[in-house]
Amino acid sequence: MSETPQVHSVLVTGATGFVGRGIVRQLLACGKRPVCLVRSPEKLLAQDPEVDPDRLTAIAGALNDRAALRQAADLSQAAIHLAGIIIERRLAGQTFHRIHRLGTVRVIEAVQRAGIKRYVHMSALGARPNAAAVYHQTKWAGEEFVRRSGLDWTIFRPSLIHGPHGEFMRLMKRFMCSVVPPIIPYFGSGQAKLQPVSVKDVAHCFVDALDRPETIEKTIPLGGPTVYSWLEFYNACRANMPGARHWKPLVRYPVSVAKLIATVSAPPMAVAELAAPSLGLFRFDRGQVQMSQEDAVCDQTLAETAFGIRMRAFEDELAIYADQIG
Repeated sequence: MSETPQVHSVLVTGATGFVGRGIVRQLLACGKRPVCLVRSPEKLLAQDPEVDPDRLTAIAGALNDRAALRQAADLSQAAIHLAGIIIERRLAGQTFHRIHRLGTVRVIEAVQRAGIKRYVHMSALGARPNAAAVYHQTKWAGEEFVRRSGLDWTIFRPSLIHGPHGEFMRLMKRFMCSVVPPIIPYFGSGQAKLQPVSVKDVAHCFVDALDRPETIEKTIPLGGPTVYSWLEFYNACRANMPGARHWKPLVRYPVSVAKLIATVSAPPMAVAELAAPSLGLFRFDRGQVQMSQEDAVCDQTLAETAFGIRMRAFEDELAIYADQIG
C-alpha cells in the first residue's frame, strides 16, 4: 500500500447524476478541480449556475469512449468512478453489463494508462457474486475488477442515498403529495430494512477518502443513523413532506404480482419513456422488486470513525429539503 499524495484534480464519472452533482460540489469546496467525463458539458455547467466554470473541466464523452476517458485521465491525479444505473434502458444502450462491468474496466484502463494510483469506486450494499438481482451481480463484478487493478482503491457500498435532487425522493414526493396515483404501492411485506444516507455525507466520504491513505484497500459501507422498514420509511416521508395526502392508502403488491407487472409493463414503458421521459420515474424491474425484499443495512459507525463525521438523520434532513424536491 503506497502513500497517497495530496490530489488537486480528480476524474469524475457520472458527474451530472444525483450523487455526481454532490461530489462535484464537495470537490470544489475542498479546493480540488473536478475533471468530469459527461455526455453533455452544457448540462454539467447548467446544474450549478453559481459555480465558476473555470474551476472545473468538462470532457465530452461516455464510458465507451476510450479517447475521451484517456483525455480526462491525463488531466487528473485521482479518479472517482460513480457512473451507474438502477434500471436497464436497452433502447438507449444502457445495460448493467455495459455500465457496471465494461464501464468499470474502461475507466480502470484509462486510469492505469495515465499513471493514476488513487481510485474511489461506487458500489452498493448487497453486491455479491450469488445475488438474485443482476444489478447486485454486476456491482460485485465491478468491485472485483477494482480489487485486481493494482490501484490504491477504496470501495464504498451505500444504502439508499437521499437528497432533494434524487430520483427516488422525487418518486416519494409524487406518491405522497400528488392525487395521481391515488395509492402508495409497496412490494411484499414492506418489512425489509434500509438505512437511508444523506448525499451530503456520501460526498464527504468519497472526497475525504482521496487524501486518507488509511482507507486504501478498504470496502466501506455507508448508511444513516436510523434503520427503517420500507413501511416505516414511507410513513416518515409522508410525515415530513408538505402537502402530503394523508388519505392515500398504502397498498401491498405481492412479490409475484409486482414481478409480473414489471415484466409485462417493460416493453410499453420503454417506448413511452422515449416520448415522455418523466414516465421513467415510475419504471421498475424484477430486480428492483427482489432487492426491495432484502435488507440494505450496515454499521454506519465504521464510516463515522474513518472520516470523523456523524451521519445526518434522514427525517431531520428531509424536513429541511422536502420543499426543494423537484
